[in-house]
Amino acid sequence: MKKICTVIGSRANYSSIKSAMRAIQAHPNLKLQVVCAASAILDRYGSVVNLIEEDGFPIDERLHMLIEGETPSTMAKSTGVGLIELPSVFERLQPDIVITVGDRFETMATTLAAAYMNIPVAHTMGGEVTGTIDESIRHAVTKFAHIHFPASRDAEERIHKLGERTEMVFRVGCPRIDLVADILEKKPHGVDNALFETGVGGDIDLSKPFVIISQHPVTTEYGMAEQQITATLQAVRNIGIQSIILWPNPDAGSEDIARGMRKWREQGLADNMHFFKNLPIATYIRLMSKTACLVGNSSSGLRDGAYIGTPVVNIGTRQQARERAHNVVDADNTVESIEAGIRKQISNGHYQSADTYGTGNAGVQIANILASLGPVEIQKQITY
Repeated sequence: MKKICTVIGSRANYSSIKSAMRAIQAHPNLKLQVVCAASAILDRYGSVVNLIEEDGFPIDERLHMLIEGETPSTMAKSTGVGLIELPSVFERLQPDIVITVGDRFETMATTLAAAYMNIPVAHTMGGEVTGTIDESIRHAVTKFAHIHFPASRDAEERIHKLGERTEMVFRVGCPRIDLVADILEKKPHGVDNALFETGVGGDIDLSKPFVIISQHPVTTEYGMAEQQITATLQAVRNIGIQSIILWPNPDAGSEDIARGMRKWREQGLADNMHFFKNLPIATYIRLMSKTACLVGNSSSGLRDGAYIGTPVVNIGTRQQARERAHNVVDADNTVESIEAGIRKQISNGHYQSADTYGTGNAGVQIANILASLGPVEIQKQITY
């Protein structure tokens, strides 16, 4: 029985690997191990660990590694704490392969720990390009990883150009799209208004137009996040549309965004707005299928939004150059640009679905590939 360990450090990590976890758990020749770390185990970010357990995944280890402060130095220190603690976790669990997701600081800690311990690393969502420190982390992880699961053709080609072994690169699509496809097939529009008994703010009438705001700090623009979220909130207020607003991730600058949101509410400007720390992925996807527009800088707009056909206003540089479908309009961090983008997307309405990031079967492919692989060559060698 081959042991496959996945380290989940955030709500985005979880939704981006859940379908693969499900397929690994169901595979007769694989054993799933789950390590929850960083913001995934903290109440202030919605206790994603509880959702993971409710979904039927036993937690093998919980790892506190997130240092308070949300500054560039605390991000670096949190990475260091993870690198100190994860080797002990891997020694206890003895995984045959470690899966790491995307491009976050906990991804870097996971990758370094496993690579130094000669544990094969499987990397999902590699090869993509964006802004912020994520760009550097993602390509660095590619060079440490032994097994690659890119989500798109463009990303696959980039991994080959980075000199990775052709036979270890498997374009499977994004596991997150599996969840999107499954949710929309089963019950695309079923969101109960009881949802607004959680979070803070006024009730939202889902039978009327609303937008979703999902905006995170840009680490390379540290110190500007409060100004940026305030511009977004003002643009939405100018339009006068209902808004569902999600809490930012824990990257450097997160507290600045949170402060901007709190000030907005304290000034009495948050009428027709409701704020959530976290939403279950099924609820979030159903809201995306109904929203007039997704506003912010989350990769979900480009990934999930492409498949769903959600109109998206992508703000600033965080997703700079990331592959996108026709559902995305770009805006800079000014009230005028954001407002113009939202009005354009509301006027356009929903788009046709695009398979830019897959068709909904990535998780099963990942599980089958991991089960079928023979011994993985640990020694890395550039092939060009």
